[in-house]
Amino acid sequence: MPEIKLPNGMEIFCLQEEEVPVLYEQIQDYVKYGIELHQGDTVFDVGANIGLFALWTYQKCQKDVNIYAFEPIPTIFNVLQANAQRFDSEKIKVFPCGLFKESKSVAFAYHPNATMLSTAYPEDLSELQQQLQGAMIRNIKYAPKSFRWLRWAPSFLRSLLITNKLQRAFQIESVTCQLRTISEIIREHKIEQIDLLKIDVEKSELDVLLGIEAQDWPKLKQIVVEVHNIEDRLQKITALLKEQGFSEIKVEQEAMLNGSNLFNLYAWRR
Repeated sequence: MPEIKLPNGMEIFCLQEEEVPVLYEQIQDYVKYGIELHQGDTVFDVGANIGLFALWTYQKCQKDVNIYAFEPIPTIFNVLQANAQRFDSEKIKVFPCGLFKESKSVAFAYHPNATMLSTAYPEDLSELQQQLQGAMIRNIKYAPKSFRWLRWAPSFLRSLLITNKLQRAFQIESVTCQLRTISEIIREHKIEQIDLLKIDVEKSELDVLLGIEAQDWPKLKQIVVEVHNIEDRLQKITALLKEQGFSEIKVEQEAMLNGSNLFNLYAWRR
């Protein structure tokens, strides 16, 4: 496995080295507004990828944290597991499954050249590619550092380079993955409280939340979720969280994604 050193000094395993700086910038935006991390917390990392958020949380909580990290794609999970074993497999527990509204096997679209885009909703990939392409061309000055050099290129060349890069990123392989529910995990591991539920699952975010049974909702204290606002999903998730007692909700869109249907939603109890 390739290895790379993070800005915080951690040396980790990875799959695509150029993807790591982009993800590392993104994961730090999960903890803002009313979302907080403290020593002793229990954190669910749903859509863990290679474990960047889990590892960042582990360091931020000074190694005193209980993390449950879920990644359904076998190739990505192998790297997640290697990173957990390198640092602390007792505190960073990893699961070779995704979370959903029911337990089942599903065919995922795995993106070997852009692992963070892997999804259980492959039928919408062309639409997502167009959304990202338009957003990157419009908002290049806000792009991750590794892409910002493109703003100095002539506009026609910039568009061509972004298009070519995304075409490579959207090459896929079909992989069968196992899915479970949050409530199953809570019962199995006798979890009394989840201090932070982080969800980044490429269009399955509402499905993950629908896998929480009524008696388990009070155990959740904070939620941060990336939302693909398809079929009013942002409104549906907001309404669900309010119904379950999350009085504080903040929705924002990254500057680079202005004009797309991608949002971050932060929710916490007063």
